[in-house]
Amino acid sequence: MSKQVAIILLNWNTPTHTANCIESIIKNCNSEDYDLIIADNGSTDDSLSILKSKFPQHIYIDNKANLGFAGGNNTALKFSIEHNYTFSLLLNNDTEVDEDFLTPLTAHLNANANAVAVQPAIYYLNNKEQLWNGGSFFNPYFGFTYSKNSKSRQALKTPEKVDWLTGCCFLIRNSALKEIGLLNEKFFLYYEDVELSFRLREQCGELHYLPTTKVYHEAGVSGKQRSKNTEGTLSPIIHYYVNRNKIWFLRKYANPFFFVMMFINNSIYYSMVLCYFMLRNRRKKAAYLVQAIREGLFTPKSSIWL
Repeated sequence: MSKQVAIILLNWNTPTHTANCIESIIKNCNSEDYDLIIADNGSTDDSLSILKSKFPQHIYIDNKANLGFAGGNNTALKFSIEHNYTFSLLLNNDTEVDEDFLTPLTAHLNANANAVAVQPAIYYLNNKEQLWNGGSFFNPYFGFTYSKNSKSRQALKTPEKVDWLTGCCFLIRNSALKEIGLLNEKFFLYYEDVELSFRLREQCGELHYLPTTKVYHEAGVSGKQRSKNTEGTLSPIIHYYVNRNKIWFLRKYANPFFFVMMFINNSIYYSMVLCYFMLRNRRKKAAYLVQAIREGLFTPKSSIWL
């Protein structure tokens, strides 16, 4: 394959967002540097036909079912590896760019052999002066993941090592994926990017944040409620995946020496969230959270990491 990069977009019933993202890439990036792979997760709104009609020159994968963020992206990552691309770039379909963000990312990995993956600065699409993700880290004492998004982060000019990369946008060496495997499909969505990041750091090399190149993210499009009969804007199932997967992640990667601190911290947090849900009569969200905690704690490790 003559091109270095496979840019991977995952679509699920959001063809307008995907089309906007594709158009921004075509407008601002050099087409000789990349191929676009659009993987569709069993959309029911004729997404594939719409996108193929508008952008027939790109590569399409029909997953035929909703495989989640992990499984949906993995089909495209497998294609990228099998067709000998040097790098894969995961990019959320609710992002857009107004400059060539790809060239600095590939140049960074080509110039830094110790780095296996890199992400740009990610700003809000609807407020392009505000950071959404300015580098991501892990607190080993209390077991929470977080991103640095303060105003001062916008002034950074040099790359830095980070603890994990957001699946919203990162460029990764396919050689590293061949070595450690792809996204863990048991996670379905949420924390699969954190889990992959920790595997990469343990076995392959450093993860870098490049603050001088950027993309813009709408954030949370696929998780927003579409029904009028809701318990708030965020879909209840999101609470299940986020919290179950967080516990799975901590069980594998957290330092056992700090488990007591993490248990106390998370117990307080979950108690407060459950009380809030019950006070607001959001019983479905409360039920999903209880299920997430139960499965997070008691699912055998052997069935999470095969």
